[in-house]
Amino acid sequence: MSEITAGTVHEAYAFACMRCGHGWEQAYEIEHHVDGSGNAFVVYKADGLRVPSPLSTPTCTKCGGHVVRIMRAGRVSTVQQLLRPPQTARPKKTGQEKASDEMAVAAVRAPGPEPHHWHLSDLLRPFHRR
Repeated sequence: MSEITAGTVHEAYAFACMRCGHGWEQAYEIEHHVDGSGNAFVVYKADGLRVPSPLSTPTCTKCGGHVVRIMRAGRVSTVQQLLRPPQTARPKKTGQEKASDEMAVAAVRAPGPEPHHWHLSDLLRPFHRR
């Protein structure tokens, strides 16, 4: 059975799990094909691998839940950027100040904070109407 590729479209979607609150984005290559009988079908690929349609049964990449909200691309990354603390510019230090700072850091090596676990409320807060 032969098939003809009618074209490839690139699309990206944002997802938010309603079960655990995890948010992520994924880009897809959507290949439109026509089989030997003239029937059209679509193949989804993510990162070069064939995957099921994200629109039919989306699955959370963190908890495996199937109650997933699909949004246009950019929604999750925009919210994640808004939730990051702003970085302040620091004046450049001299070589002696850098060496002093490195010794102080080496002497006190405290573990850093754990990465933030995203909750659905975090992702949807900027879109809440007041």
